[in-house]
Amino acid sequence: MPGEPEVRTAAGVVRGFRRGGQAVFRGIPYAQPPVGRLRFAAPVPALPWDGVRPAVAFGPTAPQSGPTAPRTGEDTGPLAGDAWLTLNVCTPDPGAAKLPVLVWIHGGGYIAGASSDPSYDPAALAGAGLVVVSLNYRVGAEGFALIEGAPANRGILDQIAALHWVRRNIAAFGGDPDRVTVAGQSAGAGTIAALLAIEPARGLFHRAIAHSVPGNHCTRALAARVTAALADRLGAAPTAAGLARVSPQRLADEVTALGTALADRHADWGRLARLGVAVCPVIDGELLTGPPGPAPTGGRTGGIDLLAGHTRDEFRLFSVLSGRYGTGADGTGGWTAEEARTALDLFAPPPHGGDAYRAAHPGATPGELLETVYSDALFRMPSLRLAEANAAAGGTSYLFELCLAAPASGGVLGACHSLDVPLAFGTLDSPTGRQLFGDRPAPEVRAVSRELQRAWVRFAATGDPGWAAYRPDRQLTRVLDTASRTVRYPEQTSRAIWQGHAAAPYDLP
Repeated sequence: MPGEPEVRTAAGVVRGFRRGGQAVFRGIPYAQPPVGRLRFAAPVPALPWDGVRPAVAFGPTAPQSGPTAPRTGEDTGPLAGDAWLTLNVCTPDPGAAKLPVLVWIHGGGYIAGASSDPSYDPAALAGAGLVVVSLNYRVGAEGFALIEGAPANRGILDQIAALHWVRRNIAAFGGDPDRVTVAGQSAGAGTIAALLAIEPARGLFHRAIAHSVPGNHCTRALAARVTAALADRLGAAPTAAGLARVSPQRLADEVTALGTALADRHADWGRLARLGVAVCPVIDGELLTGPPGPAPTGGRTGGIDLLAGHTRDEFRLFSVLSGRYGTGADGTGGWTAEEARTALDLFAPPPHGGDAYRAAHPGATPGELLETVYSDALFRMPSLRLAEANAAAGGTSYLFELCLAAPASGGVLGACHSLDVPLAFGTLDSPTGRQLFGDRPAPEVRAVSRELQRAWVRFAATGDPGWAAYRPDRQLTRVLDTASRTVRYPEQTSRAIWQGHAAAPYDLP
């Protein structure tokens, strides 16, 4: 139709649509569908096309795993299909020149997630002057299982391919290819930590935003055992050729089932058994040669401008979703003393971390101890470590902690995992936003949302979110709350317990 925006990319012309004065393009392929002969392969550039390609609908996602994943055979409507490797662009003006670019990498525990989630609506950020790109990548076994005959960490390779697409094409959408910020939360932040350590990603982005960096990555030995278990359950060989005979959806379903089957079998599977997630990035020795995060390399600095942070009550969300929070008079009676001991034994830093937690929290209930150590090990300390490693590598790090409690469910969620996403995107009216903040968010909620949005926009444009940088001597951290302030890192007790303990990949027990 006349008036609809058109942009010429390296592969061909795409036609989007206008919304609120912005130009929106959806479902643009950055690589060929990774199925058939390309199943489990590294991403291959998208084929060119003739004419004008409509770019008005989100692309499909790779089959999802986990308790909320669609069931086998369930109709996924307009997102059905195998063209999983697509991206979306929202720009204030395709005719503009050199606007800052933000590339959003969704979370989902490495087994789920989609760029089409309404929480990720880019309208507010684009309205503030950013060109916003979001992408789908392979998740679950398709993206992260270690499979003989296939490259490891294919989901991260997908992200690198998308960043190459941005490098080649974003100027045509009004963006500056030399001012690209990658941003992600949870698993998205985990892959960003990996991208910071990967040589093939160097130069494809210039700043990074990482919210709630997860601490789960695994050794080749553990990843190979996971693949062997998946293949055994499916009656297939644990190779690319063997698993290619299994449909993507059935393989995704088996990842879900295996995650459930591992529960509480920590004597056999170690820390992996406590997560309910069977696959994650692998320290494969090739793409990812060590724990994710920047480091000085070859006499030059490996650090960049980094905005990192976490929520105060990261694990509370999982306590509530599992029905284990709020069953006792103190609100944490759902977790037993035995479960707390297991959590401390597995996740507190060795050899005496469990004792250190008990000594630091003498009056804590089992639930409080469990939530504290899980929050630290899974998200808070990896986020802090990433900020510190980036500073040590010569970059500039900015740190935050979100302490604003979600009013939903009587406040039991606290400042939980994922609370920051609708705040940063300004999507308080999305389904997730309404679940967390209600239909009419309080003024203090809107104020924190505005502050976090401004921090993202300012950081993407200038490298400075608006507060002092984190340095080991002062540890200045922005606390986002009803009265935000910049103070010394608030979680000093946990920081002291973890001091000197490097991130260790999950391994066989």
